[in-house]
Amino acid sequence: MLHINDLTFRIEGKLIFDGATAAIPAGHKVGLVGRNGAGKTTLLRILTGELSPDGGSVSMPKHTRIGYVAQEAPGGDESLIDWVLSADTERAKLLAEAETATDPHRIADIHQRLADIDAHSAPARAAQILAGLGFDEAAQRRPCREYSGGWRMRVALAAVLFLEPELLLLDEPTNYLDLEGTLWLESYLATYPHTVLIVSHDRDLLNRVVNSILHLDRGKLTLYSGTYDDFEEMRRERINQQLALKKQQDEQRRRIEAFIARFKAKATKAAQARSRMKVLERMKPIVAEVEQSVVPFTFPKAEKALASPLIRLEDVTVGYGDTPVLRNLNLRIDNDDRIALLGQNGNGKSTFAKLIAGKLAPMLGRVIKASRLEVGYFAQHQLDELDPAKTPYDYITRLMPDASEAQRRTRLGGYGFGADKADTRCANLSGGEKARLLFMLTAFHGPHLLILDEPTNHLDVDSREALTQALNEFEGAVILISHDRHLVDACADRLWIVRNGTVTPFEGDMDDYRQQLLAERTARNREKAKAASGAEQRMGRAEQRRAAAERRAELAPLKKAMQEAEKQVERITAELAKLDAALADPDLYARDPAKAQQLLITRGQAAKKLAEAEEAWLAATEAYEAAASSNTDAVA
Repeated sequence: MLHINDLTFRIEGKLIFDGATAAIPAGHKVGLVGRNGAGKTTLLRILTGELSPDGGSVSMPKHTRIGYVAQEAPGGDESLIDWVLSADTERAKLLAEAETATDPHRIADIHQRLADIDAHSAPARAAQILAGLGFDEAAQRRPCREYSGGWRMRVALAAVLFLEPELLLLDEPTNYLDLEGTLWLESYLATYPHTVLIVSHDRDLLNRVVNSILHLDRGKLTLYSGTYDDFEEMRRERINQQLALKKQQDEQRRRIEAFIARFKAKATKAAQARSRMKVLERMKPIVAEVEQSVVPFTFPKAEKALASPLIRLEDVTVGYGDTPVLRNLNLRIDNDDRIALLGQNGNGKSTFAKLIAGKLAPMLGRVIKASRLEVGYFAQHQLDELDPAKTPYDYITRLMPDASEAQRRTRLGGYGFGADKADTRCANLSGGEKARLLFMLTAFHGPHLLILDEPTNHLDVDSREALTQALNEFEGAVILISHDRHLVDACADRLWIVRNGTVTPFEGDMDDYRQQLLAERTARNREKAKAASGAEQRMGRAEQRRAAAERRAELAPLKKAMQEAEKQVERITAELAKLDAALADPDLYARDPAKAQQLLITRGQAAKKLAEAEEAWLAATEAYEAAASSNTDAVA
């Protein structure tokens, strides 16, 4: 169990943790949530020992291995697969020693230890993790230095997952992943055998993976049982109860104070007045917890509406230099479109966005744009392009040179830059604050079309909701690239897939797309298994038996998890059937309405449990099939 005991910590005099306490049971998957700047990453750094608290302590079982994604991504000549394998230093040392050892007893000890740590399956496990994060077999053999920073961070994540530490700490792991990689990570974490503490603002990830939420607010930690949606509901109910109790106490305090004021001077009532004064002194004030408001996002309306289409593509090819990335683009964007681009990173989503934004010229074909079209383009790399020496006020002054200081500061205040932040240099702004500044710059002139490339990476959950609301109220067109399925579900009404060197509309919703991805992955696994079966036939019988035994031993825990998940689905399904049979009795509602109401509530809870159990079953099945496929790859 992980214990956080009365933790106190300050940064430059600012109190980050104020007696924070929490206990996380072993094996739990916990989502660490809180507003931007609350101290979530700081807590992870304290858990790893990188930072020392001012007071309090952190305790966990002795010899607990902690996994935390390094800030420095790999960039040398080592191949991806070799770099991930090298993360297991014990295995690497044993293999190196096995090549030089001469003592028969030591050689036997080495091979026994290699068997104990399951070293023979390590290449297959590393390859499986890298494949899930978007690296095919050829990519895994390329040197790390050939990849950009975002892709290298995926490799760093792969190395931590490969080690399978007893305490896995993840800080916004989906920021560098596309939707496909995010879905794979969900499935992987759902069956992870040890404790996970994950900082994330991805509502879907928190709903599908974790079974507890650790909320960091005003320097305190509170552990809630359940998913993120459960946490929101419980927290809302808790706040409502506190407000009700505070109102009740305030009314009681008012009556006591009125009694004291009225009778303290009268001899016959003086004793009672003194008694009530003591009651008032002992009454501990209830401090109602009030939700912190989120500054809304604002996307101003374009000065003049344009007729559709805003943009039309005719036989367009686009790329870089002489290398085409996308071909045969024949599409149109209308003035009320809400389009989400789907597809793996590297397929050309950002290339398409740059084409529409006018950042890239077509190599072939025509891009026909409406006259006086104003496009707002937001991309994550632009955060790094903000001048670290400039302040938000400097930027607004450039955009509003003839405005008064009051007008400029009013405009900044609408994006959350009050008096304290408006004059803060960009170098000292948080990621979320930089994103807000970039949103202001993107939409300042009232665009007809907004192009947003991963806009939520540095926004907390509440800010993401504010962005969702602003996009739904925006009167222009939107093109959205995001791994945040909640944002896509809430804002997009058209899906376009970027794959195989082109862009095509997808007929269906996000659930359909997810099912398609899972079906394609299952089909690939079956093809690999079929190819591996031919390789097995070429092996000697003894080798086949040994390989089969090793595969069964490795797959046994995953198979058991899959079977247990299936039994859970069957059990809840049977429970639902009994409840439906009871509710089908037409006399029940007249005979015992209270019981009928309770049965309806119980059925609703069971239906929610069934949805969660089915999701767990799907994740366990996918993990088992993926591992089985990787094992057959290793044999082949």
